[in-house]
Order: sequence, then C-alpha cells, then structure tokens
Amino acid sequence: MTAELLEGLVSWRMLAAACAVVVAGLMRGYAGFGTAILLAPIFSVLWGPRAGIPILLIMEMLVSVQLVPKVWRQANQRVILPLGLAACLATPFGAYVLLTADGVVLKRVIGALVLVFGVLILSPWRYRGTRPLGLNIAVGTVSGLMKGATGMSGPPVILYLLSGMEAAREHRANLILFFATIAIVSVLPPLIAGLIDLTVVVRTLALLPVMLVAVPIGARLFHVVPERWYRRFAFAILVLVGAIALIA
Repeated sequence: MTAELLEGLVSWRMLAAACAVVVAGLMRGYAGFGTAILLAPIFSVLWGPRAGIPILLIMEMLVSVQLVPKVWRQANQRVILPLGLAACLATPFGAYVLLTADGVVLKRVIGALVLVFGVLILSPWRYRGTRPLGLNIAVGTVSGLMKGATGMSGPPVILYLLSGMEAAREHRANLILFFATIAIVSVLPPLIAGLIDLTVVVRTLALLPVMLVAVPIGARLFHVVPERWYRRFAFAILVLVGAIALIA
C-alpha cells in the first residue's frame, strides 16, 4: 500500500494536479475564489469525484486560514455571516449527493456547472437587486447544497456578491470570508463517511505546499494585474476545464 502511494505521487496525474493547483492558487489569491471551481472538475477527472473532491475541500479549509485575518475588517459581515450560516446548514444535505450519485454523471454535472459559470462571469450580466436577509439565506442554501455535492459553493454566491457597487477589495474580502465560513463544515461529511482515507491525506499533503505558495503570489498580483485581464484569463481556464470534465 505504501509503495503504491509513493508511486502515485510521481505519476502524470499528480503532475497534472500540481499544475492545476498552481493556477487555482493564483486565482484564489487574486480574486478570493477559484480553488474549488477549477479543481473540482480536474480532480474529478483525475481520481473521480469521491476521491478528488475531499482533497480540494481540505485544501480550501487550510488556505482560508491564510487569507481571513487580512480581510476580516474589509468584509461586509452583515451579509456574509447569514450567507455562510445557511450554507453550513445546507452542506450536509448536498454531501448526500456526493456519497450516492453516479461518479461519471456527477463529474459531468460539475463540468457543465463550470462551463455555465465561466460564460456568466465574462458576460456583463449581474444581479442588481438588493440583498435582504431572506435572499441571503436562499443564496447561501443553494451554495451549501452545491458545496456538499460538488465541492463548489462558488457560482451562485460569487454572482450574487459581485452584483454590488462595492470596490473590488471589498468583493474579494466578502468572498474570502464566505468560503472560510463554510470550509470547515464542508470537510465533515466526507470525513464521517470515510472518504478521507490515507490516499486522500497523502495526495493533499503533496499538493498543499504548492497551493500555499501560489495563493500569496496571487494576492500580490491583485495589486498589479488589471481585473479585465483576470476575467478573460479566468473565463478561458473555466471553459477549458469544464469542457474536459464533460468529455473525459
């Protein structure tokens, strides 16, 4: 078993995963999101949803620790905390889908969601309404269900939070705080269900240093790279990985 694990660490799958983690870390550091949206389809293709999604959930949890202290005061806690609480309560119900759904079908659903989100993030459309408590809870619930089922809570809450007129710095802080709020809870269902085994832990430990290096670099790029460049780059990456998950 140990020999197989070590051999797996030098495989083409781990190399592909490491390259994806670099890009995901840069996206997460720059924009406050991108880790799960990019890694969920790629890890699902490489190892299947039940083996791949727990890896990104653990990484998401650990990466959040890096970023939250720096953005806590910049975030709109009145909006984010109800969103996060609703998402936390809904995540275990979404996890039931991860545990019971057909792996191939789930992988393709993840790919389709990423493709749709990629198109929406590049488009000029944004939700322009207010953010009452009830809507915050509804969006948080949908995000939590998606987090549990696919590892991705991002698409609904990102489109929702980016709708406001706040500065890019506050948008980024809001997203970081939301993902941190839901991160710990999202790890519990796969842990309890036994999906986080030795193989998952070893792969996570191998990939985590790559992520921890890439995230701070992405955070520095936030102050240098124009947002319009980032949006085009993110669109291209999301469309590519979404298509791969659909056809692989």
